[in-house]
Amino acid sequence: MGTSQRRERERERRRQQILIAARRVLVENGYGNTTMGNIAKEAELSPGTLYMYFDSKEELLASLPVRTLQYLLIRMEHTNEEVGASAVERLENLKNCFLGTYDFDPLVLINMFKLQSIETLQHISYELLTEITELARKILGRIIGVLSTSLNEEAFAAHHPNALADILWGLFSGVVLREEINKVINAKDDLVRAKFELAFEIFIRGLQAPQH
Repeated sequence: MGTSQRRERERERRRQQILIAARRVLVENGYGNTTMGNIAKEAELSPGTLYMYFDSKEELLASLPVRTLQYLLIRMEHTNEEVGASAVERLENLKNCFLGTYDFDPLVLINMFKLQSIETLQHISYELLTEITELARKILGRIIGVLSTSLNEEAFAAHHPNALADILWGLFSGVVLREEINKVINAKDDLVRAKFELAFEIFIRGLQAPQH
């Protein structure tokens, strides 16, 4: 292994060290009370070292969901590759992709939805924004693919799959964020799965072709 390869490997190792520390601090303190200072302390690094890898707290925390989006994309790819599945089965598997991703890392997913604002996007690098945008584009494409195939079957009415994909993503993010608020206010159990399953069932019923 050459010097440049060792240097790149060490840089990636240090970057992952910072991301792991950032997630721990986020779990303990919440977004508002997470700072570059306490992340550096958790990572046992100087604050200046963090800025060698991330330009701001927004940049650092916005980097956390990349792994979650990659996980969702992989699950979506497997769903699209299923041969012989009915429309109902494909849609059920699509629902499970969302719920499985929530189970994979709920905190980071919640944080990702909270960071979906113009103000946050203005504080992250072009490279990170491009990476996140490309992952989101691929995921949306997979959702559209599942919906397009399913809508072509007689059991479902004709709707524009692009619009439906946006609605489904908004439905998922809305349920996740609303339930997060409920847990803070009422200290209730996590009902994301139950509520999204209900919302998804209503969504599917809306796709049913009218009977004549």
